[in-house]
Amino acid sequence: MKKHLTFIAILAVAIVVALAGIASAQKIGFINMRAILHDSEAGKKASVEFKKEVEKKKADIARKEEELKKLKDDLEKQKSVLTPEAYRDKETGYQAKFRDYQRMVQDANEALAQKEQVFTSKMIPEILKVVEEVGKKGSYDAILDLNNPVIVYHDKADNLTKMIIEEYNKKGGKSASAPAKGKK
Repeated sequence: MKKHLTFIAILAVAIVVALAGIASAQKIGFINMRAILHDSEAGKKASVEFKKEVEKKKADIARKEEELKKLKDDLEKQKSVLTPEAYRDKETGYQAKFRDYQRMVQDANEALAQKEQVFTSKMIPEILKVVEEVGKKGSYDAILDLNNPVIVYHDKADNLTKMIIEEYNKKGGKSASAPAKGKK
């Protein structure tokens, strides 16, 4: 796997160098997709909605943690007065609730990851259309995402991230609205 990634990285660098060497008049621009997703109006709106969801999940988890803590404290207090059999029964009940809590946390994390993916998967095609328009208008030969780890150097003047955010905002960034309940 490392050999493949290294080969791909070397190939990508070679392509960029070859493109630069073929014609010095070629124009290559750079964007930061993460910044566009985060800093555009649609991204900010999606982020606010996402943060509300995160806070709701955190509150649910905190309530469950408090309940578990109380159960554990009660169990420890009653340990000396309970028979070993009764203590084991209560301990088993506590362990079951603890497993439920762990599943709840895991489910919450998965749901949040899925919701974030839904937001970004709606925004990216729209952003790519804007990138293409800016590329054509600006006569760019290539526009590369800075999040690609094989780019070892770029001229900061060719970073089009802010321009893409502005153009995306002008287009309305339609994808930030949350999906209607019951629809996927």
